[in-house]
Amino acid sequence: MDRDSLRPSPPAEAYAEHADGGATLVLVRDLRHPPAAVWAALTDPGQLAQWAPFLADRDLGSPGAAVLTLVDGDTSAEQTAVVRRAEPPHLLEYTWGDDLLRWELTPAGDGTRLTLRHTVADRGVLPMVAAGWHLCLDVADRLLDGDPVGPIRGAEAKDFGWAELRDAYAERFGQG
Repeated sequence: MDRDSLRPSPPAEAYAEHADGGATLVLVRDLRHPPAAVWAALTDPGQLAQWAPFLADRDLGSPGAAVLTLVDGDTSAEQTAVVRRAEPPHLLEYTWGDDLLRWELTPAGDGTRLTLRHTVADRGVLPMVAAGWHLCLDVADRLLDGDPVGPIRGAEAKDFGWAELRDAYAERFGQG
């Protein structure tokens, strides 16, 4: 399949949890790849560059400071990050600016059940965050399949069903 014909998968299992001072998106995806392969996609800067909304200045598989550069077309913005927990290949937790991301990988048959917990200050952005990660994870799944389509970041996501996903997640979170 070529990039231009890429359409998002159906909305994933997702819900919102209230958190101190904000809210947490919980997004669950079942991937056909073992935890070690998914871990590499989540931590290796070369793989992250092919699917994530940011570029990482280092491997995220160990605790410590990092810089994640958000990319949107020709613009980019560096944001500080701190990897707080890295327990390969099961748990990765890091800050990204003011947000907190926690990736949990659980073996599921030959694949992995990935649970992302993304905590944000403003509950109102959860549908947008869910839609963005949904598309990123569709791209990551293709990368893991050996059929990379390249990253879909920022405004470009609107050409790949982002608005429809945002609306579906807003309805699911009672924000529609």
